[in-house]
Amino acid sequence: MKDILLIAVFAFGGAVCAGAVGALVLRLVRHRSVAVSLTVVAAVTVTAMLAGTLAVAQAMFLSRHDLGVVTLVVAMAAVVALAVALLLGRWVVARSRELSLAARDFGDGGSFAAPPGLATAELVALSRELAATSEKLAVSRERERALETSRRELVAWISHDLRTPLAGLRAMSEALEDGMAEDPARYHRQIRTEVDRLNSMVGDLFELSRIHAGALALSPSRMSVYDLVGDALSGVHPLARERGVRLDGGAVDRVPVEVDGKEMTRVLANLLINAIRHTPADGTVAIAASVRADGGAVVVSVTDGCGGIPPQDLPRVFDTGWRGTPARTPPAGVASVPAPPAGAGLGLAIVRGIVEAHAGRAAVRNVPGGCRFEVTLPLPA
Repeated sequence: MKDILLIAVFAFGGAVCAGAVGALVLRLVRHRSVAVSLTVVAAVTVTAMLAGTLAVAQAMFLSRHDLGVVTLVVAMAAVVALAVALLLGRWVVARSRELSLAARDFGDGGSFAAPPGLATAELVALSRELAATSEKLAVSRERERALETSRRELVAWISHDLRTPLAGLRAMSEALEDGMAEDPARYHRQIRTEVDRLNSMVGDLFELSRIHAGALALSPSRMSVYDLVGDALSGVHPLARERGVRLDGGAVDRVPVEVDGKEMTRVLANLLINAIRHTPADGTVAIAASVRADGGAVVVSVTDGCGGIPPQDLPRVFDTGWRGTPARTPPAGVASVPAPPAGAGLGLAIVRGIVEAHAGRAAVRNVPGGCRFEVTLPLPA
């Protein structure tokens, strides 16, 4: 038993010495390639076995011939192990280099495609992660392109919308200054109207900038959807009467929600004004509110008689600057009055921003004779 313990001590001592040297070498080459590290690991393993074997052989006082045979056998095993480690390292490095080149492609704006051929489980897992990241980047790039297009359109439209009233204001002020205005009171009223329009446009721009900057401060409180709808209907009733449009708010349930009353009233008012402007005279704009079938949220809908939105435009309705197309017209044979001047295309973008700030969702879909805007809000806990 004592001899066995002694042999074990000799073998352990030789292996520990070789392992310590190997650990030091690994630390020195830690910044080198995987192939070098694999070679060092294989060399340390074989050297530890060789050191332990030789230490035991010396302790057992083997003959010089037997010692030489043992040393030769272990040396051959070491050569084979190192050769395999080198081949394995080169293979792993080659797969890693191919993966790096593929990753560089999607980093430069392309899409990621995993290189063909076999790879280790770790490289396969890394390829899956890179593919998922590539898909997310592609979606982000597409969203960024859409936002950039929307910003350019918004700048163009705002520039045009500001130029028109400013030119009118200048012309009217010059006419008043030169005494050429036959009815100064009418000019004053028109100037006031244009100033109100500009003020409304600037207010929308400020609100949208707060939403995009994440600086929209909400003061939520528990209130009834019925009261919110009532306040919004009261605000748009004069416009509906002027346009000859009927308002129908008879399908609104008394559902409690936790929202910022001022901001949510603005959401409903924007939707109602938008519906009234696109509904022909003698048409109906209906607003309804009820709990969703699964009981997890309340859905407020505004249905108009605009004739529908072209399917290709539906995904862009809530984009900044979107103002529709000529295709959004009342049904054939239905009389309508001229629509008031279009806004800057900010109202629906503001609607979406405020609703999403309340952890809700805004959507739109076509229905027979028009379209329906839906605002989904979570019910209070």
